[in-house]
Amino acid sequence: MITAHSRITEHRRVRTAVLGPLCAAVVATALVLGGCSSAPRAESAPSEPAVPEPTRTPAAPEPPPTAAIVEALAPASVRIPAIELDEPLIDLGITAEGDMEVPEDFDEVGWFTGGGRPGGRGPTVIAAHVDSPTGPAVFLRLEQLVPGDTVEVTDTAGSTFSYVVTEVADYPKSAFPTSRVFGAVADDQLRLITCGGVFDTAAASYVDNRVVYAERTG
Repeated sequence: MITAHSRITEHRRVRTAVLGPLCAAVVATALVLGGCSSAPRAESAPSEPAVPEPTRTPAAPEPPPTAAIVEALAPASVRIPAIELDEPLIDLGITAEGDMEVPEDFDEVGWFTGGGRPGGRGPTVIAAHVDSPTGPAVFLRLEQLVPGDTVEVTDTAGSTFSYVVTEVADYPKSAFPTSRVFGAVADDQLRLITCGGVFDTAAASYVDNRVVYAERTG
């Protein structure tokens, strides 16, 4: 991965865009992170429950008839011990163009409000920049995560939910798995997203998006 250390002059600060299909377009929400100029689009979720439901993914299994559906609260912070990250979360909504907002500050970490919530069903999507025009950004070390690492997300009521990393993958912009990343699932999962791969100077963008998949453990 090439960061701002070697490509610093090629970057531009961007407020919104598409993270490729999370940095070139795909299905219904997106972002641009530290040099990513186009990103995958993820559908915003219905109000009950807060889970994206793309039309191209299989229907998620229904909960047992006796299961009580409790409304999950919004996440307030994320902690990743393996990379010494402990940051508050800002909301990332959807622009008038249907794109996901991007953190304006390169050291901010954002939660996609159209996705899931910790403690609920579906993937909670958290995204941030990998670098900035002046140096490394908050998700620079995301590439160091490996299966088995833990991620903790605390909601607005102070409850903490633990997740274990199951996979770390880089995807070319032209082959971003939007349905897998943003699609509806029956359980509580987490996605961490930033840019990855090499930096394309001609396009002023990274060639890949990096996605960390994690599942709820406690």
